[in-house]
Parts: sequence; structure tokens; C-alpha cells
Amino acid sequence: MDRYTEIFRAALANDNRMCLCGIMSAEFDDLPMEVRTEVAKFAAMNVGRLTKVLLRARPSASDQDLQEHAMAIFAAIEGAQLVARGCRDIGVYDRSIRAYRTTGLIP
Repeated sequence: MDRYTEIFRAALANDNRMCLCGIMSAEFDDLPMEVRTEVAKFAAMNVGRLTKVLLRARPSASDQDLQEHAMAIFAAIEGAQLVARGCRDIGVYDRSIRAYRTTGLIP
């Protein structure tokens, strides 16, 4: 999970950039169908990977619970990145990730 959150942080550290999925999701209705499909695939891939990671930490959890938890993590990280970018303050991202860990959202 540390490496995963660091990937999103690295984008911010690189000239206040952001994950293209987050940017494109904000304009989803205006995207061509081919791009919409790829954005959806990227999100599904991330949720799928996070679900597998969570399964290691919570082997008795149901598939639905793991997938919902994974989606919450993905959405929270994307959101933290977006807000930090808008504030031009990478510290917002760092504090958000720490809070997610403290509250148990991110194991």
C-alpha cells in the first residue's frame, strides 16, 4: 500500500501533476466512448489490484466487502490527489493519506 500511495504522490511532486484517470473522470460525459472505456478499465484494474491486496489482510472478508473497501481506497486516494493539486500543496495529500491510515481506510 505504501508503494501504491507513493505512485500518486510522485505525480504531484512532478510539477503538480495528477492521475489522468482522475482528470478524465471529471469530464467523463464529454469523452469519446473509446476513452470512457479505457478510463473505466483503469479504475477497474486499480480496484481489482487493491482487492487482492486487501484479501491478504482480511482473508475472511466477502468479495463484495473487499471490492467496496478497494473502491473506497481508490476514490479516497484520487480525491486526496485532486484536492492537493487544487491547493498546490502536496502536504494535503500526505495528511490525507495519514488520516486514511489512522482511521483504518488504508491498512
